[in-house]
Amino acid sequence: EGKMLWPNEWDGTVASHPRESETYVSSAERRMPEEIGIDCKVSYVNKFEYHVPYKDIGSENEICGTLIGAIDIFDKSSLIKDEISEIKWISPDELKNELEQNRDVYCPWMVIALYFLADSDSTTLEKFNSLITKWASDDLKPVYENAIKHYIPDNNWRLVR
Repeated sequence: EGKMLWPNEWDGTVASHPRESETYVSSAERRMPEEIGIDCKVSYVNKFEYHVPYKDIGSENEICGTLIGAIDIFDKSSLIKDEISEIKWISPDELKNELEQNRDVYCPWMVIALYFLADSDSTTLEKFNSLITKWASDDLKPVYENAIKHYIPDNNWRLVR
């Protein structure tokens, strides 16, 4: 609620900026207990760059690292209210429908991360195959792309190698 850009919109599970000398992985593993009250080992997927304005207020111009991990159980009571106002679990089909009906409730960088989810190294793809396959399916890719183009019509987003 207190965020200047994209307040009250759905974002990825943990979004943070790494500190100096931190990797994307160590930053996420530090922030997860602080944001959602859990510990989880994550794997690096990729990174992407984007630039998107937000109304007449400001803009985002960032390089984001995408990470993936899995947990067995989540207790909503461990949610850190100062960091996150709400959390929900959603299936790929539900997200597809929501992006087709009301994409404005999602932060654009979350959709970009999903668009590039399958662009990872073979070890990560193999380790998280069932999860990545569901979220990076051929029928979701054009939905992600349309949502991204809604926010960023001039293609100011790309995978960074």
